[in-house]
Amino acid sequence: MRMTEAPTHSILLAEDDEAMRVYLERALANAGYSVDSVDRGTAALPLLEEGSYDLLLSDIVMPEMDGIELAQKCNEVSPHTKVMFITGFAAVTLKASREQPHAKVLSKPFHLRDLVLEVERVLEEKVSARL
Repeated sequence: MRMTEAPTHSILLAEDDEAMRVYLERALANAGYSVDSVDRGTAALPLLEEGSYDLLLSDIVMPEMDGIELAQKCNEVSPHTKVMFITGFAAVTLKASREQPHAKVLSKPFHLRDLVLEVERVLEEKVSARL
């Protein structure tokens, strides 16, 4: 009997701060996820249209297109993709919760372990919803 590995979940990371983006991408890859990362929402949109992502992990405050607008577009072009926000602004968290009630919001600063646990939790909801 051959052991097969479980398919890797794919994550699209949209974060305009380069240091934070590299940090998060490395942490998620180390946790076993396939990660594509972009520095703005407008760069994430074509990837969502072409690819199949399990999770959009997006900063809320970004140039050109903020994370909330990106999440709304994601809901249109890739409705199966879960959305999770990261932000350093408390007021923005409230707006995100109103605009995207099903999205998880993680406030900066956070520990990488907390990020990975939240990502696992969000993706588990998707898996159990399919069963």
